[in-house]
Amino acid sequence: MSSTRVSGVVVTPVAFADPPLLNVVGVHQPYALRAIVQVQTDSGSVGLGETYADDAHLARLAAVADVLPGLDVYDLNGLRQRVSDVLRLDGSAQVGGMLAIQNPADVVLSPFEVALLDIQGRELGRPVADLLGGAVRTEVPFSAYLFYKWAAHPDREPDAWGAALDPDAIVTQARRMVEEYGFTAIKLKGGVFAPDEEIEAVKALAAAFPGHKLRIDPNGAWTPATSVRVAKELAGVIEYLEDPTPGIEGMAQVAGETDIPLATNMCVIAFDHLKPAVLADAVQVVLSDHHYWGGLQRSRLLAGICETFGLGLSMHSNSHLGISLAAMTHLAAATPNLTYACDTHYPWKTEDLIKPGALDFFDGSIRLPTNPGLGVELDEDALGRLHEQYLACGIRSRDDTSYMQTVQPDFTRNTSRW
Repeated sequence: MSSTRVSGVVVTPVAFADPPLLNVVGVHQPYALRAIVQVQTDSGSVGLGETYADDAHLARLAAVADVLPGLDVYDLNGLRQRVSDVLRLDGSAQVGGMLAIQNPADVVLSPFEVALLDIQGRELGRPVADLLGGAVRTEVPFSAYLFYKWAAHPDREPDAWGAALDPDAIVTQARRMVEEYGFTAIKLKGGVFAPDEEIEAVKALAAAFPGHKLRIDPNGAWTPATSVRVAKELAGVIEYLEDPTPGIEGMAQVAGETDIPLATNMCVIAFDHLKPAVLADAVQVVLSDHHYWGGLQRSRLLAGICETFGLGLSMHSNSHLGISLAAMTHLAAATPNLTYACDTHYPWKTEDLIKPGALDFFDGSIRLPTNPGLGVELDEDALGRLHEQYLACGIRSRDDTSYMQTVQPDFTRNTSRW
């Protein structure tokens, strides 16, 4: 029986408009960067992947793309070996603006693995969820992801969402999200204002949306003592508290003084972090992210470890497009113990490069695509437009802090400030 093999790889960096969303390290730049991976085969199939697009990451993607021709599309272990052989690197790779990954191999592997699974599904006539063990749910719930934000980027027209700089505006933002998408879980990105102001915003959300599950994520903006105080203020109000303070040790201090589950996508972001976190009882919910955990199969391994040690499982998001959302949806659909609504930035985007209709929200959930592979099709014209936008925008890496300092020169990253 002949095998389908990789014949070529195209990596295309793109830029898409991003609102001025505030966070602990600054503010989102006018454009977010992504790289679109197209893996071509000798049978004519094309598989899709999506990942980060800073210059260093693009160089690694290109180096791996050069060695993939000839690879059997079912040989995921062979893919991992080729990635490892190419990326014998030292040092860390900055991911998504905040996270330092010590070994970038998993981050580089992910979009190629997703693309190969997309090809496998297309050739077998089965959705990717079937290749991950089968769907245990056909609708995947997501949460409304709220941000403090400016009305507009400097010297640009206001966006459709307007400013959100106080509790009333956060409630208004949430109401629009809930009305348009049907979300039943709400997450507030914190770490922007003093903790008491953000506590007030969460309580305002609780009053406005009784029955909705609430979360706040200050990205490590608080000391352990402040985190404990906030947890006491929000006991009975939030379903979990995400990354209130930096590091496993700090999280363990907080966990020892509150019954609210602590979630993370900052201190447990690689398999080596799981053992010390479990031993310290530092986190109760791990926010998975296939973009830096090594793809969909490695994320299933993470899910199994979490189940073994009684850890809850949710899903982290960064600014992304539809290929990533499709992969996230298939993974969540096929992961039995991923029982929390997933994060997504998708409602904040105003442009995409997949053909519409495959990933619409109904009652806060996305219905699992049933077409083969990821179930999405690339819009080549849109890909070209967003690539031209990448070439013209001048941004080559995410740097929320430097961008914020162009507006507020004295701004410093807020990590553990309060």
